[in-house]
Amino acid sequence: MKIFIYNLLFFTYLTASTLNLSMTSSPSRLNPILSNDTASSEISDWLFNGLFKYDKNGNPTVDLASSYYFETPTKLIVKLRNNVLWHDNVRFTAKDVIFTYEQIINPKVFNSIKSNFTEVQSVKALDDFTLEIIYKEPYFKAIETWFVGILPYHLLKDEKDLMTSSFNKNPIGTGSYKLKEFKTGEDIELIANENYFEGKPKIEKILYKFLPDPNTSFLYLKQKKLDIGELDPIQADRQIDSDFKNTYTILQKQSFTFAYLGFNLNNEKFKNKKVREALSLAINRQELVDILFFGYGKVCNGPFLPGSFAYNDDIKPISQDINKAKKLLKEAGYDENNPLIFEVVTNTGNDTRINAAQIMQYQLQKAGVIMKIRVMEWQAFLNTVVHPRNFEAILLGWALALMPDAYPLWHSSSAKLGGFNLVSYKNEEVDRLIEKGMGTINRDELSIIYKKIFKLISDDLPYLFLYIPDGITVINKNIKNIEPAFIGIMHNQKDWEIEE
Repeated sequence: MKIFIYNLLFFTYLTASTLNLSMTSSPSRLNPILSNDTASSEISDWLFNGLFKYDKNGNPTVDLASSYYFETPTKLIVKLRNNVLWHDNVRFTAKDVIFTYEQIINPKVFNSIKSNFTEVQSVKALDDFTLEIIYKEPYFKAIETWFVGILPYHLLKDEKDLMTSSFNKNPIGTGSYKLKEFKTGEDIELIANENYFEGKPKIEKILYKFLPDPNTSFLYLKQKKLDIGELDPIQADRQIDSDFKNTYTILQKQSFTFAYLGFNLNNEKFKNKKVREALSLAINRQELVDILFFGYGKVCNGPFLPGSFAYNDDIKPISQDINKAKKLLKEAGYDENNPLIFEVVTNTGNDTRINAAQIMQYQLQKAGVIMKIRVMEWQAFLNTVVHPRNFEAILLGWALALMPDAYPLWHSSSAKLGGFNLVSYKNEEVDRLIEKGMGTINRDELSIIYKKIFKLISDDLPYLFLYIPDGITVINKNIKNIEPAFIGIMHNQKDWEIEE
């Protein structure tokens, strides 16, 4: 009988399903409030839950919370799930949330999310599974603030220094997977949480292979050693064969980033909107997408993410019109005898941006515009050009959040040195709408406000919005139940199965 049980366990171990992924860097701290790097955040997301999360369509929904409501515009009542266990089988309660909040705002704990909680006035437990969160004033990101992973009070309450705690290498969370072992610079194995409150994941293990060189990841994909990976456009277009396509499903989806050519609006050349319009009409954005990404991208025509509640569908992409561009330039005082000449600065280490600058340089020549290009090392670029606003135009990009915050990039008060309104954009109506939006807790109302902001900024052309690259994900066809969605594919991972 013992031999039978041993053989059964051995067979089960051999047939336990494993999802093979890769990471190019090793995590630093597996602690959700200290996870500043991509690798740490990705692994922490498997191990921890927040009170709320995004659903597959990018809308906030409950996670550790079971329900919530605003008792007043500044008082949020959150009911917690009463069936959640930490990985060590201790019950999750409101104490854990309050403890996490106290650690985030603790001046001795250095983290990048402290500023997200500046509008929180107080957090208290009404009972073990009910929280009262009071904000200083109505706050449009009141729910998104609590997407951060929650820490266990019972394990960390006596910790003297969270920054150096052994917990950061041996975390205990509430997530769908548990950490087996973590050693810096090695593979990481996660094991399905049999007590996960939404049900145990169907895939038993997740193995992250530590592959610092992205070229190695591509080689592993071609050798069928990874189940999910990312391709760049040239790999997708030129470097995979029919066998690869028979093994993997190729999923093309817009990334959450955009590139832009930003004008220094304090510069006399660019104070004239006709000049900005002319440059916008002289650019062929679709040609940029086709050349840079082999079509794996889309034209960008405004400051917020297509498909999000802030995106304005009424704003259409600008089509190239060289004749109209020349006419506007002439009205602004520029012609063949007095051409518009300006310099754009961008950074090394990003060949796509450099190539984009060269393509635009060629396109602008057709309208009689001379655009000079300067390329600088990243830190020198930031310190001597971007931060001191010492430029005529810059070529850069921004990451886009599902919950956009227009204040840092577009409010006039952010145009000061140290702010992110790098082009010194100032529009009183945009300022008014941003401030109105910040005090709006109704998402439908916020959508209307942000669509107005989108239109005003798109019309003003402080940037030439250029392109949004696609993310190209490949997925082993043996994995079943994957549901591609606006936020990606991981939203229903616990339901995935691997068909051997």
